[in-house]
Amino acid sequence: MGKFKFNPTAIEGMYVVEPQVFGDERGYFMETYSAEEFKEAGLDYDFVQDNQSSSRKGVLRGLHFQKTYPQAKLVRAISGEVFDVAVDLRAGSPTYGKWVGELLSAENHKQLMIPRGFAHGFLVVSDTAEFVYKCDDIYHPEDEGGVMYDSCGIEWPEVDVELTLSEKDLKHPRLEDLDFKFNL
Repeated sequence: MGKFKFNPTAIEGMYVVEPQVFGDERGYFMETYSAEEFKEAGLDYDFVQDNQSSSRKGVLRGLHFQKTYPQAKLVRAISGEVFDVAVDLRAGSPTYGKWVGELLSAENHKQLMIPRGFAHGFLVVSDTAEFVYKCDDIYHPEDEGGVMYDSCGIEWPEVDVELTLSEKDLKHPRLEDLDFKFNL
């Protein structure tokens, strides 16, 4: 038996990844990534960059993508809880504009595998959260694009604080006005 369960989502190519967790009175141990097992599951990525962020409740980051240098991402929360979302922006995809969301937390250990061709974002639903992700290409700041978080029909969880977004994220176009699609 492998150390991961790869659960397909409603959008082809996206998976909720559940690592096997070994725990006892001391705590737990788990592998969070294995190139060999991911490749056997058809997820053959060469991750070249790891990122980490810390945010407070109500912070919404996204929805972001890279235009010319699209990134596949393997994302997870290492403390707290986030609602993580990816929106399909692949030209010709039968699920173009559709989204998948998953609660990721330090407790459930779930990860979301997001292929190239998606906008990505997350909302912190716990008091604080630390979020990490592997990317299969480096970040190119001049190449960044985005789509407005409230224009894709996403059912964001309610939080008892006002949402906090960056100035940049408040200026993204709505999905219906987006003049960009991935041709992958």
